[in-house]
Amino acid sequence: MEIIISNSNGVPIYEQIKEQIKIQIVSNELKEDELLPSIRTLARDLRCSVITTKNAYEELVKEGYIKNVPSKGFYVAKINKDIALEEQMNKIEEFLDQAIQIAKMNNISKKTIHEMIDIFYEEEK
Repeated sequence: MEIIISNSNGVPIYEQIKEQIKIQIVSNELKEDELLPSIRTLARDLRCSVITTKNAYEELVKEGYIKNVPSKGFYVAKINKDIALEEQMNKIEEFLDQAIQIAKMNNISKKTIHEMIDIFYEEEK
């Protein structure tokens, strides 16, 4: 499980952890019933607070992405992939809406926005 956190993007670290784990579950990188690192192990690996990883895991449990098996650890829960994917699509739509509003306010063309998206999309490969 790979998680990359940033201290400079303004998003709380627990939220970054939570979102990256959700993406890995939805994309099937993390499989149903797969054991996740312990809260302490993840905190150590990410060099962050145990409270931070605890908060991320608690949110994921609340949202149904992972389950806590007492004395055993945290496991990937069975989720409805369609619902989870729809949730991620809604987030993308919100970000794109914000980007388009900024572009319109600054007279940036649709073509330029498309080019930017293409560049960012290719960089992730």
